[in-house]
Amino acid sequence: MGLIGTHISIAGGFDKAIYRGEQLQCEVIQFFSKNQLQWRSSPPTVGQISSFMKAWSESSIFEVLVHASYLINLAASGPLNVKSIRALIDEIYRCQTLGISTLVLHPGSHTDCTLDEGLQRVAVNLARVLEQTEGTDVMIALETMAGQGNSLGFRLEHLGYIMSFLDWDDRLKICLDTAHLFAAGYELRTKESYDRFMKLLDRDFGYYRIACWHFNDSKREKGSRVDRHENLGEGQIGLGIFEMILSDDTWNHIPCVLETPKTGPGDAANLAILRKLRGS
Repeated sequence: MGLIGTHISIAGGFDKAIYRGEQLQCEVIQFFSKNQLQWRSSPPTVGQISSFMKAWSESSIFEVLVHASYLINLAASGPLNVKSIRALIDEIYRCQTLGISTLVLHPGSHTDCTLDEGLQRVAVNLARVLEQTEGTDVMIALETMAGQGNSLGFRLEHLGYIMSFLDWDDRLKICLDTAHLFAAGYELRTKESYDRFMKLLDRDFGYYRIACWHFNDSKREKGSRVDRHENLGEGQIGLGIFEMILSDDTWNHIPCVLETPKTGPGDAANLAILRKLRGS
């Protein structure tokens, strides 16, 4: 069975995210390790690290993921390119310090070049980042995107190109987002379409390359390339895909993290739906 959890705030300290996750009976949690809309951040203090490690070790949470800042754009040029590389390196070392092994990253946006040139920039910049963080064991999970605007990664082929360019480095993984995949045009609502998608994943990447799932329904229709998350069962996808994933032994012990709206039913209700679908 997949491990169920949600994205959590670190307001008040990293350890508070663990306590919030415990209150929601999460098995996994994800958080931003810093303000996701600011470049600068202070490194975690010894006290913060110690409190977090203690809280985590005493909790029932199996795994913690970090989502990298939305500001990072490895497809950018000029000063933004330099800032993005530095910020990603910093994010990796923050994860290493906190004992977290998976960092989820949006591949980037090709704002001043073609799509193919953007993919090459991402690959080249990732190579630099991996080289400069060679001593760490933090994995970068490239997230599948909806394809809104100039975003990259809305086709699995984009991620395949990047990984092939980097000779399938062991530290590169994939984060599959249900709403993003659906908005990008992947059909996921039937058993037949799910089976086809699974064969595609296995053929082109291997299941071991999947680090986690992001669970979201979609406000918009399939192929819209509009990134709008919705509460489970209230959007265009429905509940079937989540039941199929959670009942599939392929995803045993793989984090399945909610990024649904905090308004409306909220995390508790969405997590309850997942537990019911999983039969636990």
